[in-house]
Amino acid sequence: MKRFFTIVKYALLLTVSAALMWYAVRGQDLASIGHYIATANYFWLAITLTLSVLGYFSRAYRWQMQLNASQTPAAYWPVYHAMMVGYLANLVLPRMGEVIRCSVLRRTSGVPVQVGLGTVVTERVIDVLVLLSLLSTVLLLDFNTFWDFVTQNVLGGRYDTVARNRTPLLIAAVIGGVLLLTAGYALFRNLERLRQNTFFNKGVLFVKGLLAGAFSVLKMERKGVFLLHTVFTWAVYYLMDYLAFFCFRDTYNLDMRAGLAVLTFGAFGMAAPVAGGIGPFHVLVQGVLLVYGVSKEAGIAYALVVHGAQTLLVVLMGGISFVAVAAADKGSVLSEAEALVDEPLTSE
Repeated sequence: MKRFFTIVKYALLLTVSAALMWYAVRGQDLASIGHYIATANYFWLAITLTLSVLGYFSRAYRWQMQLNASQTPAAYWPVYHAMMVGYLANLVLPRMGEVIRCSVLRRTSGVPVQVGLGTVVTERVIDVLVLLSLLSTVLLLDFNTFWDFVTQNVLGGRYDTVARNRTPLLIAAVIGGVLLLTAGYALFRNLERLRQNTFFNKGVLFVKGLLAGAFSVLKMERKGVFLLHTVFTWAVYYLMDYLAFFCFRDTYNLDMRAGLAVLTFGAFGMAAPVAGGIGPFHVLVQGVLLVYGVSKEAGIAYALVVHGAQTLLVVLMGGISFVAVAAADKGSVLSEAEALVDEPLTSE
């Protein structure tokens, strides 16, 4: 039954991706989209892929620093291969790559899964903070551009109605706050009973393991190097999106602020719980480029080329890492990862 629900979940996520892709191309001239893709200058795309490779190496080194700080050191190449196998898994199993890469690292380097996940949680928290900072910067630099587009093309005449009548929004906010307080009170009243529950205690132990990895950053001796790799990783992400503008004549003249906007909203699309960000990434990037005056056909062509190239790179590099891991470990990494998904709290 559990396997059935897992299949249904991934089928629904695949349906969401397909629906969003259909939404992105519906009513558009497919021949025009194909022309944009066929006539793109792929020299610039090759540069972005080279930068992407450097970004993966840097991100792996940053993860290794976290693991070393959490008193569970691992050699660089096993860390890199585990990370790339996780990225490869994310193309098929949304958000499962984090668990799988920690499972791979346990088999190859003996790092406990919960500690590995703790470092991944820290990595994600840092990425979210960076992403929120980028979003704030984008809105600060181009607020009027986005606001005019939303009020004129999205809300239309409804904006004035909402602005005049804010009562429904206030009622919804009050209801949400009451529900949150009620849930917190119920948890507090039943805390002693929960402590007698075996599953709850396993969860507490698992969370402690996560926290051990999560606070690994505070124990680093070279925090400046860690920060440098974080900045470098996001600089690579930015250059990948900005330099790809030069692939197409319709995006060639976009400025660096547009590149920052594409990076920010594209990252939100990639963070969506669907395989490889397929669908959300394309819709959001197409929408951002539309704000800057790029046609829907050119926008979706840009998104398809950039996302497709990065996906092929992950397949290539992740495939090489998977072969390297399989050669070093005769066991089935993916089978163990599947077991971890079924019962994650019983992992060592």
